[in-house]
Amino acid sequence: MRKAFICPTKYVQGENELLNLGYFVKTFGKKALLIADPFALNLVKEKLEATQAKYGVEFVTSDIFKGECSRTVVKALQEFAKANKCACTIGLGGGKAIDTSKCVAAGNPLIICPTIAATDAPTSHSAVLYTDDHEFDDYAYFRQSPSVVLIDLNVIANAPSRFLVSGMGDALSTYFEARANVNSVSNVNAGLPCGADRKKGTLLGYGTYTAAALAELCYKNLLSDGAKAKTACDCNVVTPALEKIVETNILLSGLGFESGGLAAAHAIHDGLTAVHDIHACCMHGEIVAFGTLCQLVLENSPEEELYEVLNFCDEIGLPVCLHDLMTNPRTGEVIREELTEEEYKIVAAKTCIPDESIHNMPFPVTEDMVIAAIKAADKIGHDFRYGCDCECCH
Repeated sequence: MRKAFICPTKYVQGENELLNLGYFVKTFGKKALLIADPFALNLVKEKLEATQAKYGVEFVTSDIFKGECSRTVVKALQEFAKANKCACTIGLGGGKAIDTSKCVAAGNPLIICPTIAATDAPTSHSAVLYTDDHEFDDYAYFRQSPSVVLIDLNVIANAPSRFLVSGMGDALSTYFEARANVNSVSNVNAGLPCGADRKKGTLLGYGTYTAAALAELCYKNLLSDGAKAKTACDCNVVTPALEKIVETNILLSGLGFESGGLAAAHAIHDGLTAVHDIHACCMHGEIVAFGTLCQLVLENSPEEELYEVLNFCDEIGLPVCLHDLMTNPRTGEVIREELTEEEYKIVAAKTCIPDESIHNMPFPVTEDMVIAAIKAADKIGHDFRYGCDCECCH
């Protein structure tokens, strides 16, 4: 059996670690193309200036990247990097800047510096491309993961705690999806070389015992330290719990999802993004958290496990029902409580398209099963958080 595992060459996290960015750039050359969110760039400007001066390197920037990862932007930045003789690429900020930097580097020397711990994307060898009109275009895979993932804990701690909580929602699914892949003996993306076609099954591989173990540790860390880490982030301080959860959100979840595989939780996330009111209100990890509850219902998980996950979500403020997913996080306004039957069908159809990870579950999944799981998970989650409102309980 062919198995595969993929990971960054180096992962480093610590307090004020951006002050050492120049050291890592210098291992590749003197110039680096810096792709960054303008807001994030302004936040860490002094640290970037200090590390350039200390290590004698130069960060080359441009205004080509304006917040979208598209083929047009990637091509222009590659030409800009070549013209400026950049030895490596740096992606600094959130998901779009990171994905753009991966596409520009295309498997060549790359340093990822996330400024939030909201997803597990920083460690992966894949990226999502969009059109210039902000529509989904394609997934891109590269011959290797980033050369360096560099985490400045002080920057993470000073970001709004909602980002950290969303990252925990994304990480929450890692163990359960990896477990499903083990049980179904499914292929994972770790075996894909650059340009491979997943549809043809080219050089895929099965998950390793290592990936499964990392995914399980990811879940254990969330339960033991998730709430404490949120409190630390609320106070904008670095504590051992915050350190543990940042590593969990980014490294453990990143290695666990890519080498352990995705399943129903992320597929249901993808389906739910078809509902505008959900997509507009929620971050990726917040929807994935509810998708995890749906997966547990779908596979008839033991009640003890289901309520363990519900308790965790409730403790740190992750969504547990459609009411939560369609509540404006800024105003607290509840847009609506339910989906229409037509919306359920659209969500289920998108969840079950041929290439979706729902088919990594250890049993065949139909659109009707997805609808049933979402409705049941919604009812269970709503009753858990808000109390049952049926006539027999009043």
